[in-house]
Amino acid sequence: MDKGSLTIKDMNHNTIIVREGLPFIIPLCILTVIFFFLGLKGVAFIFFIASVFVTWFFRNPERKAPDDAKSVVSPADGEVIKIEDILENDFLKSPAKKISIFMNVFNVHVNRIPHTGKIERIHYKKGSFFSANLDKASILNERNSILIRTDDGKEILTVQIAGLIARRIECWVKEGMHIMKGERVGIIRFGSRLEVYLPSDSAISVKIGDKVRAGETQIGWLK
Repeated sequence: MDKGSLTIKDMNHNTIIVREGLPFIIPLCILTVIFFFLGLKGVAFIFFIASVFVTWFFRNPERKAPDDAKSVVSPADGEVIKIEDILENDFLKSPAKKISIFMNVFNVHVNRIPHTGKIERIHYKKGSFFSANLDKASILNERNSILIRTDDGKEILTVQIAGLIARRIECWVKEGMHIMKGERVGIIRFGSRLEVYLPSDSAISVKIGDKVRAGETQIGWLK
């Protein structure tokens, strides 16, 4: 199969718990059992609670994207913390509307594609690990940028940004893939930030403080 023919469905990331969570979940469960049989029930209970929380953190629910062909959906669960008009010089090289979404440790952390299109470019950049709700995290933190070209030629940029606790970005898509709105694209571990850059003539349908759901909440429309 050549790179251009790949789809996200070929990558098998639709399990109830994402497999990236297993290296965390399995050891915690094993330690829970060991401490229980050693008679250290208090310690076992602590590890049991940790096992439940980590399993819940890596949950991977199904979502249904809206049918409107022009709508753009949130790539992440979380809270809209910033909306601004900027000049994006690294990928789009044009004016854009930027929406920043903060994910805390209680949000679903599986990220989704905001609009149907082809993955034109993916660029990973190492960086710092400031708290993801700070403005400087948008510039200085570890990040993974995904440039999408819609079927009618518009460009949308989605950026996964690591946070204070999150120190590993997983990207499940590859350059050349054609993926549908709402499909899964990756995960960031334990609290982070997603940013979406839309064409400057797009209409924004959320405001600062809104809670959004990945793959379902409409955050804007393309002209």
